[in-house]
Amino acid sequence: MKKIDPISTEIIRNAFISIAQDMNAVLIRSAYTPVIYEGKDCVVALLDEKGEVLGQSSGLPLFLGNLQVCVQETARIYGWDYFKEGDIFFVNDSFFTGTHLNDITIFAPIFWNKQLAGFSASRAHWLDVGAKDPGGSMDSSNIYQEGFRWPVTRLYENNEPKKEIIEFLRMNGRFGYSLIGDMNAQIAAGKTGEKRFKGILDRFGLDLVRSARNEIFKQSEELEKIAVKKIKNGSYDSEGFLDDDGLGSDPVKIKMKVTVEDEKITIDLDGSAKQTQGPVNCGFAQTISACRVAFKLLINPKRPVDGGTFKTLEVTAPQGSIFKAEEPAACQWYFSSLGLLIDAFVKALSPAIKDLSAAAHYGDSMVIFIGGVDPRNNFPFLSVEPTCGGWGGFPDSDGADALINNVNGGFKDLPIEVFENKYPVSIFNYGFRKDSGGTGKFRGGCGLYREYTINADGFVSLWFERSVTPAWGLFGGKDGIGPNVNIKSHDEKEKNLLKANGLQVKKGTVLTTYTGGGGGFEKPFERNPENVLNDVINKYVSIEKARDHYGVVIDEDLKINKEGTFKLRNT
Repeated sequence: MKKIDPISTEIIRNAFISIAQDMNAVLIRSAYTPVIYEGKDCVVALLDEKGEVLGQSSGLPLFLGNLQVCVQETARIYGWDYFKEGDIFFVNDSFFTGTHLNDITIFAPIFWNKQLAGFSASRAHWLDVGAKDPGGSMDSSNIYQEGFRWPVTRLYENNEPKKEIIEFLRMNGRFGYSLIGDMNAQIAAGKTGEKRFKGILDRFGLDLVRSARNEIFKQSEELEKIAVKKIKNGSYDSEGFLDDDGLGSDPVKIKMKVTVEDEKITIDLDGSAKQTQGPVNCGFAQTISACRVAFKLLINPKRPVDGGTFKTLEVTAPQGSIFKAEEPAACQWYFSSLGLLIDAFVKALSPAIKDLSAAAHYGDSMVIFIGGVDPRNNFPFLSVEPTCGGWGGFPDSDGADALINNVNGGFKDLPIEVFENKYPVSIFNYGFRKDSGGTGKFRGGCGLYREYTINADGFVSLWFERSVTPAWGLFGGKDGIGPNVNIKSHDEKEKNLLKANGLQVKKGTVLTTYTGGGGGFEKPFERNPENVLNDVINKYVSIEKARDHYGVVIDEDLKINKEGTFKLRNT
């Protein structure tokens, strides 16, 4: 194999990343449904001939390294010679990919001069895949209620589409036209990756590209070993609870032991809940991906992910647990436990690396579905939207206000203009949820409130989490406030709830979502009074909370009462 110089290595490294970014742009621009082209619920990757990551887009962090698993597991089952030029594959089985059935993975081998050189791969959330309820169910109790379930299947062969399979997909989705559009967007992203990768191979040759790949992987592995070695050896524990499994169960426990030994970190999830009847389970592949997100938060977070990343990380989970579920476990809301898991990893290691730690964030996607028939055109509609919340405070800074949760990264809630144009819904109020962030020297970020007026008869489905274990504070910081959803209609009693499946609503119903705030960092009385005053002026914190939780007395003219503040903080 050819030797390579550092400059060529960097050129090729950035080319890999650029290819992934171009693939992602094509997917987003070509997609048919807002959950992809506005929400950006997707991710792409360029992989080498063994399925290792060369470049991955900045889509959903939750899928870190997961696309490579799909390729490698296919090869393990069928062999590497199973892949032929002109093939395109797709798969969505939760026990293969680890996620829910709406997440469709499409990948294709890339051949150069008749030799397997790599793979293009993407994953995107399809709006509806034939579940018992439109878009997916909040109350499913087994995988068969959650939609069509596909093992690895050839979608194209010899560059020709398999029309019978594509027609089957179209007919089994409630929004078949857009389903095919999103499928074609993923295929286009893969073709873009193939074209760009072949351009790099034409320029540098396969041997030089592989030499660069080896050097890039080596650098990533060595840098992670150095970073892990800085953490004190030992075992660190953490735990938390989901509210329930979606079917009214007791709180669902997650437990973690993190062991640091020289240059290696092991995450052991023994003691976590057994797989539940409700849909909060996931396949082990996705648990590994979530642990990688947690690891990457603390270990070289600024370096892109590649095939040399995570070599120092090992993950174990009990068979038949929520993190290593077995058929026919329901998996629709697999990510709720994973957001909690990521926070728990940071909490576990915080005594050893305080300067890198942060208090917990609001923790879940807090998803709202609104569906029915749009009276403007008499067509069925379904909105699927995550909502933003507060992140935890950390050394030298407050937590971010109104940011998407840590498993979703580039995912976005929908702009009001887009939402109102696409759906018969009006949004009249939208803003920061005062006093939702946990108090601390560095306060937790604020959650949001968002008010929807539904202008048609229809239904609402909700999945809001983390009221039993809201965003915890660290080192004396206090917990954030958990979520709430309020529903008002003209002729029914007002409701407050967190989860609902297909709740029927009438035209004129007003629904207001309230997301949680992040945890505080260090003791509230250590916060600079001027910062507390600014929080009050900016309506992040009330005057009452400033007094009762921060010990800062603020007069009605929005000035600090220094005498009153001194008394509160020194008694």
